[in-house]
Amino acid sequence: MTAPSSQRLPPLVLAALGVVFGDIGTSPLYAFKEAFAQPHGLPLTAEKIFPVLSMIFWAVTIIVSLKYVTVMLRFDHRGEGGVLALLSNVLAMVRDKPRLTWAISVLGIFAASLFYGDAIITPAISVLSAVEGITVIEPALERIVVPTALVILVGLFFLQRSGTAKVGALFGPVMVLWFAVMAILGVVSIVRSPEVLGALDPRHALAFAFEHPDWTFIALSAVFLTMTGAEALYADLGHFGAKPIRIGWFALVFPCLMLNYLGQGALVLRDPEAVRNPFFLLAPEPLRVPMVVLATLATVIASQATISGAFSVTQQASRLNLLPRLKVLYTSDVSRGQVYIPVVNWLLLVAVLLLVLGFQSSSALAAAYGIAVSGDLMIGSVLLTATVLVSPARRLKLLLPLLAVFLALEIAFFSANISKVAEGGWFPLAVAAVMFTVLTTWRRGIEIMRGRKEALPRVARDELNLDLSDIPRVPGAAVFFSSTRVGYPGSFLHNLKHNKVVHEQTVFMTVEFDDVPRVPDDERVELQRGNSGVMRLVAHFGFREDPDVQKVLRLARRKGLELDVDDTSFFTSKPVIVSVSRRGPFGWRRSLFGWMMQNSPSAANYFRLPPNRVIELGSQVAI
Repeated sequence: MTAPSSQRLPPLVLAALGVVFGDIGTSPLYAFKEAFAQPHGLPLTAEKIFPVLSMIFWAVTIIVSLKYVTVMLRFDHRGEGGVLALLSNVLAMVRDKPRLTWAISVLGIFAASLFYGDAIITPAISVLSAVEGITVIEPALERIVVPTALVILVGLFFLQRSGTAKVGALFGPVMVLWFAVMAILGVVSIVRSPEVLGALDPRHALAFAFEHPDWTFIALSAVFLTMTGAEALYADLGHFGAKPIRIGWFALVFPCLMLNYLGQGALVLRDPEAVRNPFFLLAPEPLRVPMVVLATLATVIASQATISGAFSVTQQASRLNLLPRLKVLYTSDVSRGQVYIPVVNWLLLVAVLLLVLGFQSSSALAAAYGIAVSGDLMIGSVLLTATVLVSPARRLKLLLPLLAVFLALEIAFFSANISKVAEGGWFPLAVAAVMFTVLTTWRRGIEIMRGRKEALPRVARDELNLDLSDIPRVPGAAVFFSSTRVGYPGSFLHNLKHNKVVHEQTVFMTVEFDDVPRVPDDERVELQRGNSGVMRLVAHFGFREDPDVQKVLRLARRKGLELDVDDTSFFTSKPVIVSVSRRGPFGWRRSLFGWMMQNSPSAANYFRLPPNRVIELGSQVAI
């Protein structure tokens, strides 16, 4: 990825503030108070406030500032970030080691599975925590918190179809205002109790950990909430580049967050009763209504970023053969990263609404939140460590002691959060288990299907040398889609068997999604000519790209393939799964794969082929 120019840097930083930092930027709404929330939090005393604040400062400094912003942003995969990009990066280095490839793949897929739990919880806990601010203004309004949150969430998900392009320009300025207000409120409180600055001394956290390991374990699960959204800093690398993210974090987000956390600590030192909602109680009474409105806007933006992230991860998973083809709509003419996947949107909406109705408050959701994020962060460190270990660059080995520190801290955080399984932590684990099953079932099914095709007789695998001299030729051109670049497509053989003709121009087309985000145009098309006049066209796309067949045909003209789309027939096949083996204890996975196969969009819809030029033929695949 090319570095952003100095002229583009300011708008990129502003855009990053509106998208990248929404989740971590709204964590002050609930993170600090959860450390002392009863009945499972710490007993509130002045001696415990300093250690908690110290843990917050140093945890964010080490995990977010050092690990993500300083180290991980350097490990891009052709300019892209995120757990699937990191997975692709390390898999490319260990292809000759099957067992290691399998282990790393399982870790990466489970990390992606955990992300879906995060994507469901983030909108619920963020919006709930903002709307709960009205109870600070008027406690009697508590009964309308859940209904109000539900209305906001329904509206948010219904707006996804129109995309964020039209309102995206507002995201950055709103978040700048949000961070500025948080910092101002924090500074005002710190000035009244400047002794709270002593909490920056790491000895408070270390001494507390040695003297009270049991209480430290409890505190860690709340402290970790201050880092929710850290993975977005890496995941959005491809959208903004490393420099805008680093500038936004160090110049604005990090100092504003720390000032607000210290301000909340100072307030609770002065007034222990304020621990019920220290974020909103920082604001003077006349400003609390505007603060609730601003907090709601900020949490909607944070939720929007997470939902968009779920769309992007789903699209990437589909490209990497972890999910079937899905209907993807692009909601911006200028940003290909803004996508909308209807089935994901509506499934998320249902899950989020059920979550709000089931848990009722942000405090109840806090226990569920930590497990998904801490698991993601921990697996990210494992994948990064694997990348460093297998990399031929010796200088990267110097990072190993630092990675060991990251991993040790994240294991501690995960252990603290896993203890809350019964209190709600079961939810993200259940979501991850379901998604892991779906992702691995689809991948395994595709591998079996490919194995079956490779075992076909030689006539079906012959490299374009089938004798077609006695077959009548008909005018026009035909493109037969094939899932592999070897042999003859099933749709071609069916057409030849039943119609006994071959088109004047016959092209076998295979679309391959490479383990890279994007493919340059000069590497996109491969063209092979056979003895019988048949040609094989292989088109390459990255896992972040939209498969544009008409663009491929335009690029193919440079290699001598002239096709008129309006005079070309596109032949596709729809596999039907047929069971030929005993069901066994895992036979249900075969049924799941078959159901996913039958309900996935057709190749015609997926590749946006002209509807009046498509012929779909069925074929049975034995598994």
